Amino acid sequence: MLAVHQRMAELWTLRKKRELTKAEQDELMLCMEANATYVWMRIKLENLSLCASLTSDYEWLHEICERIEKLEPKH
Repeated sequence: MLAVHQRMAELWTLRKKRELTKAEQDELMLCMEANATYVWMRIKLENLSLCASLTSDYEWLHEICERIEKLEPKH
């Protein structure tokens, strides 16, 4: 889970109890934008990895897998 996902969940939970402040609303929108960017990048890389696999381009596949790993949070 990315830190942005945790913060988005916190803001969403607050929103259920009370109205968010303008700053919190702006922060929620930033979290949602960051999430969308992350998801689309992840989907793009997964599709590229499928293309690399189908064409047996293992060097390209390795590069794509490295890029996917860099997207993931470190635990």
